[in-house]
Amino acid sequence: MMNRLRRVPWATALVSVALGLMLSMQFKVQRQVALADLAAVQRTEELVAQLAEAEKHRDELAAEVELLRQQQLISVKTQNEFQALAEQLEQAQLHAGLLPLVGPGVTVTMADSSLPVTPGENPNNFIIHDEDVLRVINELRAAGAEAIAINGQRVTGRTEIRCTGPVVTINGVRTAPPLTIVAIGNPDELERAIMMKGSVAESLKFWGIQVTVKKETSVRVPAYTARLRLEYAQPALEVEEVAP
Repeated sequence: MMNRLRRVPWATALVSVALGLMLSMQFKVQRQVALADLAAVQRTEELVAQLAEAEKHRDELAAEVELLRQQQLISVKTQNEFQALAEQLEQAQLHAGLLPLVGPGVTVTMADSSLPVTPGENPNNFIIHDEDVLRVINELRAAGAEAIAINGQRVTGRTEIRCTGPVVTINGVRTAPPLTIVAIGNPDELERAIMMKGSVAESLKFWGIQVTVKKETSVRVPAYTARLRLEYAQPALEVEEVAP
């Protein structure tokens, strides 16, 4: 009976030890599960934060792309406007004679008469005058000349051609005959205008003043280089009249 009683505490002790081990293992497992859950939660929070940061960065990039697109549109518009202005400026310079030009045309040469002046005749009839040059220029313009130069001086709306003694002044530059006039345009039309019956060349021939025309496949007309600044004239501002 005593032996039996002594064995009971040992069995209880073994059961207690086993139960303690089981509880310890269960606690360890639960702790590992809890740690794993905590790590998962922390990882999820990190991923959510990273996602939010990525979305913010995406939105910033989208805004930057839109800004660049708007800037590109403005740049293209500005470039188009600049191109249009450049073309308008070039056209204005062309019509003002401020650019050198090349093209087909004619070369007209005018030289004083070689005929002897007999007594009683006016020697002025045998030399080239400004009005003779102007008549040739007008004939060329009427025939469609697009650009004209005389002895290297561009003829524009501001060009003055006048006699100063035995020489002709063009754009303020004195030049003596022979005069070489180059004109860009249809060579056949320009030649016909100068040499047709009743033309200025025919009338000048009477006094021996020589006018010759040569058709050219290409001539060069220089740019106008004289003074352009206006001292008195200024743009007129159009004012709308308001009806009463």
